Amino acid sequence: MSETPDTISMTDGPLTDGQLTDDRRWRIALAKDRRFDGVFVTGVHSTGIYCRPSCPARAPKRENVRFYADPAAAEAAGLRACKRCAPDQHSREEQAVLHALAAMKEAEDSLSLDRLGALTDYSPTHFQRIFTRAVGLSPAAYQRALRRERAEEALAGGTSVTGAIYEAGYTSPSRFYDDRKDSGMTASDWKDGGRGRTVHWATVDTTLGTMLVAATERGVCCLSFGEGEAELQARFPHAELAEGGEEFRRLFEQVAAAVEAPHSAAAADIPLDVKGTAFQQRVWQALRAIPPGETRSYGQLAAALGNPKASRAVGGANGANNIAVLIPCHRVIAVDGGLGGYAYGSEIKAELLRREKGG
Repeated sequence: MSETPDTISMTDGPLTDGQLTDDRRWRIALAKDRRFDGVFVTGVHSTGIYCRPSCPARAPKRENVRFYADPAAAEAAGLRACKRCAPDQHSREEQAVLHALAAMKEAEDSLSLDRLGALTDYSPTHFQRIFTRAVGLSPAAYQRALRRERAEEALAGGTSVTGAIYEAGYTSPSRFYDDRKDSGMTASDWKDGGRGRTVHWATVDTTLGTMLVAATERGVCCLSFGEGEAELQARFPHAELAEGGEEFRRLFEQVAAAVEAPHSAAAADIPLDVKGTAFQQRVWQALRAIPPGETRSYGQLAAALGNPKASRAVGGANGANNIAVLIPCHRVIAVDGGLGGYAYGSEIKAELLRREKGG
């Protein structure tokens, strides 16, 4: 039985669905499926306009249609926004999410779901659903991440650990440490740049070249190509470096195997010890959610995080990633489908993508 528009599912939410071929996009446009608004736009080259997938206008001929990741890409191709569906403007739900994000950033304390629902004129349960779909985190999880980011910025600016915790809006130090249970760096580590931590490392020969892999007792903290001890020390200037011993041999073997077969699921089981702001960690989490063999543009990744205009910030977080392959920044490509940049060279990036596709 062939797939019809109403059978297209969004198992991972509208902003992270990686199964959108042009054929599927066409069926979505025919079905006028609002769930995919913001995921892509439909360009009609016979009229010179682009539309939301849900645009109520009559369907154009297929041969006149091309699909674009976002309004900016469509306009770069010479198209203008449809006045009927206004794809270059935010929908009511999008406006509600943006309004809530602004309110959360301005609030000194966390906003309850009831309060957010009242602010946006939605029921609390419906608002939670549209917010989570757009941002990738629930309102409560987003506010926890926002508090962590504020605390980490204060620590980086020289504020004492206790002062930073209260300045960020935590009611007690224990709440801060509970929020950071999934992060490798403690508050003191963050403030001192890893001082007092031991980083174990080794260089490994792979089919992609010499690979540097480093780990703490909590997990892998660095994976790079063509680098050695000097570069590792520059990345972790206050940490003590030690050549990996027998206790790290198995971990490093797992990492090497994951690099040789990046299409396998083994990489997901390797523990990581990452240092980054809350926003950077959200970007890195989004990178790991991209299925092997698939790619995203910076714009698509920014949209998946609930802020389509944050492409530049997403690019900065991508560049700050210390753990190649395991946090797969190579899956981000240029909006025109080209490879784009990569810290370790386009040849390695192209080969990783080829391997992930099973080539």
